Parts: sequence; structure tokens; C-alpha cells
Amino acid sequence: MGFLTSYRLLGICLLFAVSAGVAWQVQAWRYGAQLEHLQALHAAALSQQQQAEQDKRLALEQQLSASDQQHTRELSDAQRDQAHLRDRLATADVRLSVLLDAGDSGNGCPMPATATPGSLVHGAPRAQLDPAHAQRIIGITDEGDNAMIALRACQAYVRAVAR
Repeated sequence: MGFLTSYRLLGICLLFAVSAGVAWQVQAWRYGAQLEHLQALHAAALSQQQQAEQDKRLALEQQLSASDQQHTRELSDAQRDQAHLRDRLATADVRLSVLLDAGDSGNGCPMPATATPGSLVHGAPRAQLDPAHAQRIIGITDEGDNAMIALRACQAYVRAVAR
């Protein structure tokens, strides 16, 4: 009986070891399946995040393109208007004038405080500018207008990118 009991005990130990090994293997398979499932979920989430980032970038690029077109159109319109004004100044179609201080008697050029009869100018006395000076003034204002349009374009770009 001692001999048979030792075999039984050995068989039980062997059965226990085999079942522990099988249980260990089943757990490893389950863990592997869970890892694969988590990796698939992570890959899907990463793909969605990348797509959302691409969509955001595309929307920003479209917004910047539309803004660039608008500012280019504004600049073109301003340049066209400036060229038209310079042409009108050159042909004496229009004249630039400045307001004079009627109370300043030290200017050496007394001007009447009221408009002369038949004059189109009403109100304070004005003096016409020399056409060459008028052209230089228009050139300066052209540069200022262009700078303001460029500044608005830069501000719009920074606002769009900062979002």
C-alpha cells in the first residue's frame, strides 16, 4: 500500500502541476487577447486623433488662404484707388488743399475768414498745395495705407494661428 500511495501522491502532484500549467497558459492567452484588444483600441483612438488634427490643420489653412485672398484684394483695391487719385492730381482734376489758421496774423498771407462769392469752399480758409507736394503726400499716405493693410493681415494670421 505504501508503494501505491506514493504513485497516487505522485499522480495527484503531476495532475496538479499539469492543471496549474494549463491554467497558467489559459491566463496568458486571455492576457494576450486583452492586450491585443487594448492595442487595437489605442490604434483606433490615435487614428481618430490624427484625423482630427489633420482636419483642424486643413480648416486653418483654408481660413488663412481666405484671409490672404481678402487682404490681397484690399491691397489691390487700395493701390488702384491710390493710382486713380495720383492720376487725378496729375491732370489737375482734383487739388489738395490745407486749412489755414485765420487767427494767425504772423503767416504773412492774410486770408478772408469767409468764402468768397462764387467759391465752392465754405467755412475756414484753405490754400491749395503745389502738385509736386501733393504727389509726395499721396505717396506717403499710400505707404501708410499699405502698411495698415499688411498689419491687419499679420494680426489676422496671428489670431488664426493662436487659436
